[in-house]
Amino acid sequence: MLLIIWVVAGYLLGSIPFGIVVARVMGLGDLRQIGSGNIGATNVLRTGSKVAAAVTLIADASKAGAAVLLARAVAGEDAAQLAGFAAIFGHCYPIWLKFNGGKGVATFFGLLFAVAWPIGLAAGITWLITATIFRYSSLSALVTAAITPLLVIILPYNNLFFLSISLALLVFWRHRENISRLLRSQESKIGQK
Repeated sequence: MLLIIWVVAGYLLGSIPFGIVVARVMGLGDLRQIGSGNIGATNVLRTGSKVAAAVTLIADASKAGAAVLLARAVAGEDAAQLAGFAAIFGHCYPIWLKFNGGKGVATFFGLLFAVAWPIGLAAGITWLITATIFRYSSLSALVTAAITPLLVIILPYNNLFFLSISLALLVFWRHRENISRLLRSQESKIGQK
């Protein structure tokens, strides 16, 4: 029962659409009518406001991190992993937006840094290298998600293996349209409006 409570708490925390809130507060319009229509930091960046994108990135990462840290402090590691995954799921399928949310990348990183900061750091470096070389945010997320299960084995954080597989599957599922555009060379590059 305690684990279920933390799953619900993580989901509700993850469901907070910070991208929409930040865009509205900063007078950038309805984020769902801009660029890709996504509620995440990459689409906020398409508004031209780097500050808004940074605030959204930090807020979206923090909600998964907060879910993990709170659950761990109160109920232990199993609750922490479940709450963190639920936060990402909530970001992707928020109840407040008729279950139409973001791709979960910032929350993915927030969770990784909270459950095991070396994994989060390695994943962040992977994202940065891929983004620097190829200039595609979606490709960087996909590469990072794909190698995260390998990172948890190598570093080693074997207790995170099933979580990392679940995260990778969710990230790939949420990026299925991006994958199609990447294959057709129609995906927008970082910084492109």
